[in-house]
Amino acid sequence: MKRRKEPRSKTPRTTHTPYETLLYRVDDAIATITLNRPDRLNTIVPPMPDEIEAAIHRAVADATVRVIVMRGAGRAFCAGFDFGGGFHQWDDQLTTDGKWDPGKDFVRAAAGFGLGAVPKFMSMWRSPKPVIAQVHGWCVGGGSDMALCADLVIASEDARIGTPYSRMWGCYLSGMWIYRLGLTKAKEYALTGKPLSGAKAAEIGLINAAVPFERLEDEVHRAARDLASIPLSQLAAMKLIVNQAYENMGLASIQTLGPILDGLMRNTPDAHRFIELAKREGACRVQSPRGTAPSATTARHPARSSPTAQTSSASRIPDVKRRILAAH
Repeated sequence: MKRRKEPRSKTPRTTHTPYETLLYRVDDAIATITLNRPDRLNTIVPPMPDEIEAAIHRAVADATVRVIVMRGAGRAFCAGFDFGGGFHQWDDQLTTDGKWDPGKDFVRAAAGFGLGAVPKFMSMWRSPKPVIAQVHGWCVGGGSDMALCADLVIASEDARIGTPYSRMWGCYLSGMWIYRLGLTKAKEYALTGKPLSGAKAAEIGLINAAVPFERLEDEVHRAARDLASIPLSQLAAMKLIVNQAYENMGLASIQTLGPILDGLMRNTPDAHRFIELAKREGACRVQSPRGTAPSATTARHPARSSPTAQTSSASRIPDVKRRILAAH
């Protein structure tokens, strides 16, 4: 399959940016933010959350931008938090003298302080301009928490969306899985951690739409152009009224509790045994990204006809994680 060129205006205003983990571009009234760690399936590392927030603020401040699109480079939207090498890239935020520091983790995690990843992801929610998440390939773990903070989520039918941390080593962070699903389905997916295809996610109402991969870019561009034709003040007013209804249901409380529980679940005896087992069987050597859905088939790369055209240590899943987390 030949790579389809992205829809562009004749003269994109922005093509190069100082970000380490993102690309930023503005075409006409649409700002596109691209997670840009394709060799690691766009897994989340410092400073990605901060850069997402900065890019959203940049788009909000640009008077020519009416709609923001968030997407991922390569074969995935985002495969969650990267804990390759033992999650040590987060040590400054989580540990003291080489050991987990629950006080430090709490201060970073509590949404009210605005220091952790969730408040950064929620810049999409707080933006007065609508944000569309364009999802393909892996969208799991913290990557799904991120994507669901957008206003509209449009995925390829064969995308894989899930929270393997529901089974071990984590907890809902943004709470968006809960708010986007009714009680019945929210409990089902919270307790089982079952992965979803993009098509199934659209069917149960977790996301807005799923289309064949070949149509994804065009469908997102069409939706963005439709929104861009509406006065920005009207978009902001309608977004605010819906957001306020859900915030009144306790969204901020869930986003405070979720990351705190996530820290606790990463440090239970079961969690420590999981990490030790993963180390013995090669998870640290393979450097599997946290949040990867091991039961999913490999996602297609936009630039390749075969989903397995490239395999790297970043995308292989160790057997131990497959055995512990696989959900069917």
